[in-house]
Amino acid sequence: MQSAPAATPSEISELIHCCATFVPADPARAGRVAFWCPDGAAPPATASAAVEEMTVVVPGDNGVEAVTVPAAVLSVRTALPVLTHARAAGRGHRAGVFWGAAAALGLHFVARGLLLPGLSAGDHDAWRVAPLRGQDAEDVRILAASMPPEAHAVPVDGTEPLRLPDPERLLRAFLDAVADTLPRSPAAPLLTGGAAYAAPQARHIPEQRAWAAAVATGHDAGVRISLRIEVSGLGPAGRQEAEPRFRAVLQVHSVDGPARIADAAEVWAGPGRADEVFGPRVRTDVLLALRRAARAWPALTPLLSAAVPDADELADEEVAELLGQGARALAEAGVDVHWPADLVRGLRSGATVGPPDAGSGSRSPLPDSPTVLSADALLAFDWWFALGDQRLTREELDRLAEAGRPLVRLRDQWVLVDPEELRRARARQDRRITPMEALGAALTGSTEVDGHRVEVRPTGWLAALRDRLAAPKAREPVGQPAALAARLRDYQLRGLDWLVRMTSLGLGCCLADDMGLGKTVTLIALHLHRRGDPATAGPALVVCPTSLMGNWQREIERFAPGVPVRRFHGSRRDLEGLADGEFVLTTYGTMRLDARRLAEVAWGMVVADEAQHVKNPYSATARQLRSIGARARVALTGTPVENNLSELWAILDWTTPGLLGRLGTFRARCAQAAESGRDPAAAERLARLVGPFVLRRRKSDPGIAPELPPKTETDHAVSLTVEQTALYEALVRETLAELSGAEGMARRGLIMKLLTGLKQICNHPAQFLKEDHPRTAGRSGKLELLDELLGTILAEGASVLVFTQYVRMARLIEQHLAARGVRSHLLHGGTSVAEREAMVRRFQAGEVPVFLLSLKAAGTGLNLTRAEHVVHYDRWWNPAVEAQATDRAYRIGQDRPVQVHRLIAEGTVEDRIADLLHRKRELADAVLGHSEAALTELTDDELADLVELRGRRR
Repeated sequence: MQSAPAATPSEISELIHCCATFVPADPARAGRVAFWCPDGAAPPATASAAVEEMTVVVPGDNGVEAVTVPAAVLSVRTALPVLTHARAAGRGHRAGVFWGAAAALGLHFVARGLLLPGLSAGDHDAWRVAPLRGQDAEDVRILAASMPPEAHAVPVDGTEPLRLPDPERLLRAFLDAVADTLPRSPAAPLLTGGAAYAAPQARHIPEQRAWAAAVATGHDAGVRISLRIEVSGLGPAGRQEAEPRFRAVLQVHSVDGPARIADAAEVWAGPGRADEVFGPRVRTDVLLALRRAARAWPALTPLLSAAVPDADELADEEVAELLGQGARALAEAGVDVHWPADLVRGLRSGATVGPPDAGSGSRSPLPDSPTVLSADALLAFDWWFALGDQRLTREELDRLAEAGRPLVRLRDQWVLVDPEELRRARARQDRRITPMEALGAALTGSTEVDGHRVEVRPTGWLAALRDRLAAPKAREPVGQPAALAARLRDYQLRGLDWLVRMTSLGLGCCLADDMGLGKTVTLIALHLHRRGDPATAGPALVVCPTSLMGNWQREIERFAPGVPVRRFHGSRRDLEGLADGEFVLTTYGTMRLDARRLAEVAWGMVVADEAQHVKNPYSATARQLRSIGARARVALTGTPVENNLSELWAILDWTTPGLLGRLGTFRARCAQAAESGRDPAAAERLARLVGPFVLRRRKSDPGIAPELPPKTETDHAVSLTVEQTALYEALVRETLAELSGAEGMARRGLIMKLLTGLKQICNHPAQFLKEDHPRTAGRSGKLELLDELLGTILAEGASVLVFTQYVRMARLIEQHLAARGVRSHLLHGGTSVAEREAMVRRFQAGEVPVFLLSLKAAGTGLNLTRAEHVVHYDRWWNPAVEAQATDRAYRIGQDRPVQVHRLIAEGTVEDRIADLLHRKRELADAVLGHSEAALTELTDDELADLVELRGRRR
């Protein structure tokens, strides 16, 4: 059978906006996914789909009605990339997003090996997802409950009135279709020695039905079991008449209909209704399920030898175990435990956190001094415990723990509680924690103790501080300082108010506005506000990249005339005669060398501009910056997260030390769960914790920068020249041959060398060959396109920024333009501060129309609003870094539309990476940017697919 061609990226982007419906078939792999439009319009034409007429159920004038629509129908194998893309993008039709989630779940099950061979209803060879127990079965039920109407809009054949497929049955059929599709490939029959269960073609093998039933036995029971706990010996109104006795009654549930339930005694009573409800194999299935349950909790073993496995008497110690580890083990085996509803059960615990002298319900105003947040201060962490809604006194907790029994009498009520849990609770002692640990717990409402999450409630001034941070609009805004020679925009005033509030509370913070939204002028306004109050006044130290010192000095002199400013940089740097409200500007390199001298000054505020420079907390730069004390610390950055959330930790651990705890703990408890998306609750806790300390605004946010003109981004695909093609293919062939015997660091080094070489070949052969005096014209498709673009841009009298990550390539372009008589400037990491400032001045004045820039040296801080065009000659494999570079032109002060041109060598590794970058940009935040280093972990086959030259070439 010829497989359908894979859907192209453009086809995928079109299909994900259609409704998606799964149409099951026999065998499961013959099922299909139909994409259709509710308005009856034709779906987008694709090479991978057949268009068919299909009956679907849609809302009508009188409820629902069946209509016939054209549908693009894909096989399950072809549809999987479309569906998973719909789920990842999160912007397609809700039915496509649902089936995308189903596809991801099916892939997850198959990857874990949850596959069983068997026969379909028509006796065809078929794989299915099984066994699904415990959390897996629950995941299927939860997902099925969320199925939107369009996802199962194809009615069941021959039904009147109209009836749609049952969501869980349809979802199970789709999961089986995924399981039946993936193990089959052209090579599979060669490996297995036969076509059954390996070849795509259906095999009719009714003679294997007995074998298939045997395979299912012990793996895929048609029932599941649960335990109902009964308690006897309790008299009316809770009076105890005898020793309480516990009994575990075995219950049987149908997998197809969980509401169909019976006691095991009824099932064993003889043939009859039980067989009709649960099937003729019900007793065998129950014993198989019971055997799995007994392996999880051995106390059930006696039931296996009983003539009728109906009930088991439980001793006190078995009940206690069942309240704790036993129930958890049974849940993993897919067995629920049901306790009497009239017994209070389960010990809850939590803590109040606040000043040692604060009452449990007190709330006091914020103290005047921020020293209460210092690491030397300690706050009370007082435990509380409750059964149901009743708080326990320490005496009651002691009495319950000493009883050592699972069923005890408390306040005229019987309560059921794990004695071991009581003993652990009794051993917990009130303690003291640091204010930053307490603040983190107060903001999130919980903290983790001994691996368990504990509810936390703040008291005293800590509660008032939590309220102030959680409700920032509850106070009067500070307004613009009179000494500021500028009119702040509304969003800048809100930013100033936030900065004042955070720093006045003794808390550091991170202003993470997009590049070009005016972080510098907002910070200058903050300094002017703080210097008017003796409690916050003092000189301000600004640590920034070398390229930004000139910009900082010009902005200070422009917006705060009269405020002294000096550069602490160069061989003659000094701090003599430092004025109380003075600005001191230094670079990260100078700060690293002279941290001891800088730490001797009583700074009113220390500012880290482009704070991503300290995203590695173990670097010398980050360590030395931490050694400089100040009344307030403020980080400025347009990209608080470039690659992962550990970078955000590094910034906030400098601004507000201790807030996020230790890095290893933060990674394990918060960052990994938030980045993976597996734990929404962890992501929500992290947002509550970080949110008050990071102010993030984007140009695209409503009301932020409505005056900015439009920005147009265009990808330009260019073909390789004959010379580039030969070099590209030779390098791929030679390197893949070397990789076959390489391992570890040597292999990673070869891959990095390959990727770098391929990007250089795509740029220009002369860059890869390191030619000293090359001929540039006619050898590179990219350079030819750049000539065409510049011809149009310069003819219009416009200016352009050209970014490349390679200084050698920038010099080649500079040489090429000079030969054509085009004036240009080149800025790179070796350019001096004075030269940078002069280049920027001449470009902004319109004296030079083309500005060539090294992406790493000039991707941040520069204000180049003269440019109407930005060209990315080669791609930096991180969307956030490219966006920063574009923002040199697209920022406040730009009053003309900006066009962004990205040059991509068609059919090369650049083409595949460009597709990855496009998908990254569809995420809500650029927190998933990976560098080339991630590609060094690809297998040989994956790498060969990535770098293979395909498509058009010249």
